[in-house]
Amino acid sequence: MDGNASFSIDFNPHDTYGKHILFLSPYQLLNWNFGDSKNIRILQFHGDFYCIEYHKVEVACNGILFNNIYEKPFISVEDDFFDEITMLFDKIAKFGDVIQNYDLAIVRTYLQLILALCSKEKQSTQKSIEKSLKKPDIFNFRTMLDTHFASSKSVVFYANLHGLSVNAFSKKVKKNYGKAPSKLIQERLILEAKRLLHLTNKNIKEISAELGFEDEFYFSRYFKKEVGVSPKTFRQEVGISIVAEKSM
Repeated sequence: MDGNASFSIDFNPHDTYGKHILFLSPYQLLNWNFGDSKNIRILQFHGDFYCIEYHKVEVACNGILFNNIYEKPFISVEDDFFDEITMLFDKIAKFGDVIQNYDLAIVRTYLQLILALCSKEKQSTQKSIEKSLKKPDIFNFRTMLDTHFASSKSVVFYANLHGLSVNAFSKKVKKNYGKAPSKLIQERLILEAKRLLHLTNKNIKEISAELGFEDEFYFSRYFKKEVGVSPKTFRQEVGISIVAEKSM
């Protein structure tokens, strides 16, 4: 997208100015106010067409462009990079809706190139930002959350690990990540639930237990409240990845 825009993703507000590329996963909630944005392109693809986990070596975008609750889901880019990605979008658009098998291979290659270029661009941008910023004393919250999210869902637990009061801890997390710790805990649980539904053949009862829920019915209600659909519907719509089949 090119221009100024305001939008929210999963109720987290964002404002952008200039040229940006936005990345969303299935069932993320996007509320949009285009502002004076122009030259907006949208590219959607299903995991059956291109699985970002299966191709993680080639594009390294899972956890960088997609499925990363700790960073903003978009990148700001310069004119030349934006033009390069726009050109690849145009190449894909030329194939239209009805294409042959050999055309699919070409489109898949263009898509892979877009993802690889954007992954490289975001990683380069992040390294520059990290060098210019002093490492905050709350930085290891991400590691702690990734380790304990299934067994410990209370903000008090993580505040105690940092030796801080809940109020002081919450302020530091909010300043560093732009979200309250309770929101990050919630998002980390849902992210893992989506991962298990898409990348494994585990049934909903097994997934519920792995995520520390008392029973599958409570887990299903929790998931539907946050995502908008039940775990069963999510799996039906997104599908089970080829990664799950190869791990059997």
